[in-house]
Amino acid sequence: MVRPAPYVIGVVAVDPIGGHYAGAMFDERPDIQERLESELVAWMSTVNATGQPQTSPVWFLVQDEVIVIYSLRRTPRTRNIAANPRVSLNLNSTPAGGEVVVIEGTAEIVADGPPASDDEAFVAKYAEQMDDLGMTPGSFAADYPVRIHVTPTRLRAS
Repeated sequence: MVRPAPYVIGVVAVDPIGGHYAGAMFDERPDIQERLESELVAWMSTVNATGQPQTSPVWFLVQDEVIVIYSLRRTPRTRNIAANPRVSLNLNSTPAGGEVVVIEGTAEIVADGPPASDDEAFVAKYAEQMDDLGMTPGSFAADYPVRIHVTPTRLRAS
């Protein structure tokens, strides 16, 4: 079988047979790179066993080829990911609905990943928010011990 050439949706190269090449994840969109670095909350959607989407706000950080999220244990989010790893991350739009960023991807629960308190970049991004909540990096890591990696497969952005 001859494989069709990859094509680009947004800035993520997608193989029509189903693979992806995340290496160029957001390289062609510095505006999106800046938002991913500066915005504090993304909306993560997972799907439960009956097919009902469930969306919740998450703190996130782009690291290399993945987007890192820390979660509470035994939540609908972690159960949903275990059953169906397809997820979506949305950044807030403008009040008029512009500057839309939707990142579709595959999520993985990383059992042996470092705790949030050992993730210097994550702590640097969220230190003020942790402090505002009366948390330290250690107490945040104790409350949110589940490390999730989202590998982007598709980007939709205006």
